[in-house]
Amino acid sequence: MAGLLGWLDPQVDRYVLDQAGERKVLEVGKHWVVLIYPALRVLLALMIFTFMVANQGPIAYVLFALALALAAQALWKLIEEYRDRFVITNQRVFRVHGTFSTSRASVPLSRILDITVKKPLIGHWFGYGHFVFESAAQVQGLNEIKYVGKIDFVEDRLRLAMQGDVPQVSVIDDDDGT
Repeated sequence: MAGLLGWLDPQVDRYVLDQAGERKVLEVGKHWVVLIYPALRVLLALMIFTFMVANQGPIAYVLFALALALAAQALWKLIEEYRDRFVITNQRVFRVHGTFSTSRASVPLSRILDITVKKPLIGHWFGYGHFVFESAAQVQGLNEIKYVGKIDFVEDRLRLAMQGDVPQVSVIDDDDGT
């Protein structure tokens, strides 16, 4: 399983510019709550598959195709959410996401003008929130980061990095169930 998760890992360290003195401060995966809906779809696909086994005839083929399509789409979404990472370095923030093709967006810390933290009610209960960045650039590829676990801790680390106080490197994958 470690080999599969290693293949799925977006390996964000390769995007940190060591030659320019850049150091990773924090790497944040999405909060586990984003996995609930895809996981429920996988369970539904398994239920359809078991119902298909109990039925014979042409309906079994339709149920098999439906279960296969539902499971494939849900697994795709699980992989997509697992590979979505938000990274804070001592010089910039960037996001790496995508399943087979990878997209990256970054903003230098010096260009971030405002950070808004949104915590919906359910986010208070489960410990996540969303970042909205306003930067000096009018159009940016990194303006909203959703489902950030331990949002208050991440915000503190980001503000410390923006002030030049680089904290110890941390990785948050938020799979502790809190």
